Amino acid sequence: MEIKVVLVMIIGYLLGSANSSLIVGKFYRVDVRKHGSGNAGMTNTLRTLGKAAAVLVIIGDILKGVLSCILGGYLVGEIGVMSAGVGAIIGHNWPLYFGFKGGKGILTTFSVVIMMDYRIALILLAIFIVIVAITRYISLGSILCSALFPIIGLAFFNKSMEFVVFSAILAILAIVRHHTNIKRILKGTESKLGAKKSV
Repeated sequence: MEIKVVLVMIIGYLLGSANSSLIVGKFYRVDVRKHGSGNAGMTNTLRTLGKAAAVLVIIGDILKGVLSCILGGYLVGEIGVMSAGVGAIIGHNWPLYFGFKGGKGILTTFSVVIMMDYRIALILLAIFIVIVAITRYISLGSILCSALFPIIGLAFFNKSMEFVVFSAILAILAIVRHHTNIKRILKGTESKLGAKKSV
């Protein structure tokens, strides 16, 4: 069992390492890590390359999380879903194929949360929309929803300890990757959704 868990995590990591922002950027001959926030994720792709590119990134980031979880579930079961999902997120954040410089993994994390429990995913999506609508900080919505994931699972759905541990790992990964956003939010310099850049 332990060997299979490690195997599906590696498979998830390899799938997750296919960073959608960087792959889409190649068609535009642009490395999004050299523009905007420097992050290889959907939000920076949207600001740098536009809506069409961002849509492709959304599809790619969600798809690799879903595929990882499906393979993990098929090979190992519920633990496999969570293990492969964590692997995919780690791969997105530190991609093997792109010098270990990836994104923050929120879309991939969301797809993994869907596969773990779609009810919790829908609740978190609703909370995210409200937070972003009020504050216009995408990063703040991502950070708070990540932190709420294990709490909601334990408090309202009586999830197993394994589920809580894996959801806590997902939350920690997301929050750690947002450490610079947290600093900018506290300083009041974080970019807001829809804000015009000064020329």
